[in-house]
Amino acid sequence: MSTVPLPGIDTSAPGYDKLHRQAVELEGVFLNTLMKEMFSSIDTSDAGFGGGFAEETWRGMQAEQLAAAVAEQGGIGLADQLMGDLLRLQESTNR
Repeated sequence: MSTVPLPGIDTSAPGYDKLHRQAVELEGVFLNTLMKEMFSSIDTSDAGFGGGFAEETWRGMQAEQLAAAVAEQGGIGLADQLMGDLLRLQESTNR
């Protein structure tokens, strides 16, 4: 996966890859929450699946996988926005 470096962020900084991976994971968690809310608003009582426990379980897994895929492909830019703050926090704790 390639990342688009933001201006002023040194991508060769120690721990950049780990921090970026964590930022992407955090973005995935955020997107998962959004996806679950989006899917919960769909009325399936008249649909072919008919609702039920299995469909609720399937929807949760679908939301989780969809959110992770969106985050891995660049997401909504949240991970990139977090990187500057995460790097500054790491640098301040290493002093």
